[in-house]
Amino acid sequence: MLQRSLVKPVVSLLLALALILLLVGWKQSGRKSQPPTSSASLASNPSPAGDPIVVAAGDIVDCKLPGSEATAKLLDKIPGTVLAIGDLAYPDGSDDNFRCYDKTWGRHKARTRPAPGNHEYHTPGAAAYFRYFGSAAGSPGHGYYSFDLGSWHIISLDSQCSDIGGCQKGSPEEQWLREDLQKNTSNCILAYWHIPLFSTGDEHGNSPAMKPFWDDLYTAGADIVLNGHDHDYERFAPQNPDGAADPVHGIREFVVGTGGKNQRGFRPPLATTEIRSNSTFGVLQLSLHEHGYDWKFIPVSGGTFTDSGIGSCHLTRSK
Repeated sequence: MLQRSLVKPVVSLLLALALILLLVGWKQSGRKSQPPTSSASLASNPSPAGDPIVVAAGDIVDCKLPGSEATAKLLDKIPGTVLAIGDLAYPDGSDDNFRCYDKTWGRHKARTRPAPGNHEYHTPGAAAYFRYFGSAAGSPGHGYYSFDLGSWHIISLDSQCSDIGGCQKGSPEEQWLREDLQKNTSNCILAYWHIPLFSTGDEHGNSPAMKPFWDDLYTAGADIVLNGHDHDYERFAPQNPDGAADPVHGIREFVVGTGGKNQRGFRPPLATTEIRSNSTFGVLQLSLHEHGYDWKFIPVSGGTFTDSGIGSCHLTRSK
């Protein structure tokens, strides 16, 4: 009789446990199907283990404007190497201006690899820029350098041609770039500097002075170029140095002048323009894989524009 009296409670308990397990499983599967709905959730998706991340923007800090604090808060949540793509401290790249930078993006100075912009050179020789970043920025008169990150070769260039002996073929920087590329054996190449060869921003637009850099990078099979200067976001299809679409050998360029300064308008799109926005500040996150990459534009809190995709490296270099 005692055993029979225990049957009903045991059965009830087992049924209750089964119901709880079903409900938990249903909730978990529901979560997996939900897409990211905010910049915070976008930033929380890390690259697969072992694949480096870079996060990039230019045109960043103006002491009088709050935009750079909003983008710095994105950096607080994203691991990896920070690529600061010029015009970092407005208006003049002075020591005082860099004190404002230090309060926002300066939180991540130890993991930042910068490139100078034209506003850094409002202070002669970009002296305050080189003082602030030290050896991480190269050296005065030689503010270009390269480093390896995972299976990628990363190149930082100085696009302020009039202050560094020119950017034309045969100039000191162009010769350095060619030699650096000749030594490279990495699968993939990413280069970044401030002034873009291609842009539809209405303040600056295309800058033909940058074509010698593109010629060398294209010949070497480079994969990505990052720029700023125009205060917007613009992604281009892979293209050659003449601006013709080239899905096989072309370089994909991103303009990411969305670091926090101010936003500007657009001219008509180019044939290779794929997407663009001047509606929000934000940063570009790139996950660098052994044979390719994926990208994600992450807007500041309240921003609604996003962009994402994947690409493959050309793999034209011998190991």
